[in-house]
Amino acid sequence: MTDTIERHPLTTLLTRNRWTATGYLRKVADRHRALGFGSMATRKEKVSRWMGVAEPAPTAQLAMADLLGIDPEEIRRRGWPWWLLLAFHDDDTVLDSPWSTVGTVKALDDVGGPVDRRGFLIASTSTLSASLARWANADAANGAVTGGRHVGAHVADLFDTRLDALRHLDDEVGSSQVYDAASAELRLITRLLRDASYTEVTGRRLFGSAAEASRLAGWCAYDSGHTASAERHFAASLRAAASGGDATTGATALAFWANVRYSNHDPRGAVDMVDGALDTRRRIISPRVVAMLHARKARAHSTAGDASDTYRALDAAFAAYDRAGPAGEDLPGMYWLTHGELHQVAASSALTLGKPGRALEHFDAALAHHDPYDTTGEARGAAIYLARRAEAHIALGDLDTAAGIAHQVVDMMGGVDSARGCATLTDLRDTLGAHRNATAVCDFLDRTG
Repeated sequence: MTDTIERHPLTTLLTRNRWTATGYLRKVADRHRALGFGSMATRKEKVSRWMGVAEPAPTAQLAMADLLGIDPEEIRRRGWPWWLLLAFHDDDTVLDSPWSTVGTVKALDDVGGPVDRRGFLIASTSTLSASLARWANADAANGAVTGGRHVGAHVADLFDTRLDALRHLDDEVGSSQVYDAASAELRLITRLLRDASYTEVTGRRLFGSAAEASRLAGWCAYDSGHTASAERHFAASLRAAASGGDATTGATALAFWANVRYSNHDPRGAVDMVDGALDTRRRIISPRVVAMLHARKARAHSTAGDASDTYRALDAAFAAYDRAGPAGEDLPGMYWLTHGELHQVAASSALTLGKPGRALEHFDAALAHHDPYDTTGEARGAAIYLARRAEAHIALGDLDTAAGIAHQVVDMMGGVDSARGCATLTDLRDTLGAHRNATAVCDFLDRTG
């Protein structure tokens, strides 16, 4: 996946609006004065400094936000210069199109978007709330579609097979290449939804396939470090699931979207998403999906520091999983959710809450349980959990064990394309860096230096 923003956001803003540096400064200065902040210099070199190391004064940023119609609270939430990206409106189609089959196809057509912003959440709290409400009340596709080449149920079967293969390829080769494949699959499904003819039943299945393809693309985008693209894909997935009348796939999209939110300092938004999905639990056909939702809620609460809510959500996750049958009787896409996986989530949550001893108990249980976490199926996830185990040992002062585990993380991540995994390894290395005086730690740092 290529990052398409190569210029400073202010450069992009000026280009899109056909503003000169001086002309833009005059507009900002006028707003600055009108807001009661006094006069502001308009020498064009000021814009050059803002595109470099200098950050505009707080009052100048407030004047810019007023000029662009952006909530001034976003200045604090997103920081300079990233709040400027709210002026681009690249996400309007996927977030604001009507919640109908026509609106869904339009959103699926536009989901890639012309701009990708690393580490940037596109949806505000109000947008998330509106999306949840509309998803809960959206109508599924109703009636056959005529006019193009007819496609039948066997085509939907083929998409199911291909998407299952892509899920497993993501485990094996990482997210970047699979993002391209999932996006290509999504374009093909969308083209059929727009141009082909099909029965109502087949149409709903095709919308379900589009939802899963967009969800998978969103997950791969997130794992590659492209947060804005991930949110667009999850929003489109939610729409497609609604058009397919598929509450389970919609809930799955919300669970993965919640991961993006709590990982980017919005645990409240993540909890709201999960709660919105759980409101539809009577229509969710997979107990493992319900367990996953509770697990995501636990992680969100742990990042917010809410211990009691975290443990309550974990209990609910284990209880939901206990109601599940064999993996072969559940959805193909939930093959990865085991009892061991839930222990890994519990361990990560305890570590986040500052309980490294409790975290290690769950890390051990994840591997010792008769339904263990699969350390061979997905190297990226296994490496991330190993890195967290190392962090728990560091917190307990066991540096030799932590360094030994860190070597395993490096070996496991070799050949797997994952920005998230690389960031985890970097964080672990930085944490160990404070203990370079320990021989085992020094050896590890020298190896990875």
